[in-house]
Amino acid sequence: MQSIPFKMSAAFAALSLCAACSAFAAAPTPTLAATGAALSIAHAKGNTTLAAAPARVVTMDLPTLDTLDALGVPVAGVPATKLPPHLARYQEDSVVKVGTLFEPNQAVIEAIAPGLIVVGGRSAKQYETLSRLAPTVDLSLDRGDRIGSIARHAESLGRVFGRQQQAGSAVQALRAGVDALKQKAATAGTALVVLTAGDHISAQGPGSRFGTVHDAFGFQAALPGLNPEGRGTKLTVQQIREANPDWLFVIDRDAAVGKPPSAALASIDGAALGRNAAGKPVRVVKLDPILWYLMDGGGVRGMQLTVRQISDALRDAAPAPTSVVPAHAGTQ
Repeated sequence: MQSIPFKMSAAFAALSLCAACSAFAAAPTPTLAATGAALSIAHAKGNTTLAAAPARVVTMDLPTLDTLDALGVPVAGVPATKLPPHLARYQEDSVVKVGTLFEPNQAVIEAIAPGLIVVGGRSAKQYETLSRLAPTVDLSLDRGDRIGSIARHAESLGRVFGRQQQAGSAVQALRAGVDALKQKAATAGTALVVLTAGDHISAQGPGSRFGTVHDAFGFQAALPGLNPEGRGTKLTVQQIREANPDWLFVIDRDAAVGKPPSAALASIDGAALGRNAAGKPVRVVKLDPILWYLMDGGGVRGMQLTVRQISDALRDAAPAPTSVVPAHAGTQ
């Protein structure tokens, strides 16, 4: 079996907040695509109209943070949480923390005076509360069209912040990467996505929270009849073998939330799994747990990183081309 890893005190808080707000206030104000025209943003809760391009944005939604970062848009406040390596700078003390994914700090957000607040996923329940503070949009990803919703959100944010060109390039690169991956996945065999937590292993099938591997990337499901709702279907290592997957994609919840790797991870990360019931080696790909468990696969850049990881895994697993000697070689 081959395993592929995924490549304050109150006074201090007030000082950090003031410094950060001053820095963002000095940043150039983005311009709308249509000068002087109000901009309406369609989102999961309806439509939100902005009278002008926001000078400061707060995001409680991590996929949106990922996309804003990719577009080069300064972010005035983010939730305090673990982040994948490419977003690690937002964990630094110099970046204002506006509460947690589940509980925003309204006083800190009010002090920032954002022109736009973004919620989504875990923070979507805070939409009504935060809408009282500033214009708010819910950019939760559409499970049925994850790539499409990432693209639409990137394009909307590009229009709002005058980053249409960056958004267009990022979306084009993402779609091209997904299309290329789908072509490879079509002949890669079956796949199973599992979430490990403690001693437990749960399978995630098409249409589920982690069904992107099947729904967007095109991998044939080793267990197509799984219930897409809830927390997945519990499996044993033997049941994984019997499912005959060619590929096993693993998301470790414990690592995502800052705990040591789950005990279950070891049982599918070595000789204990070995080969499937058909005698074929199971290739194990460990997906970035933060990107997948906390960020639902990420925004426009995070999803590109996932596409690249899986594409590289397929490339590395492909047999080397056989050298063919021409029939006339060596003849006089």
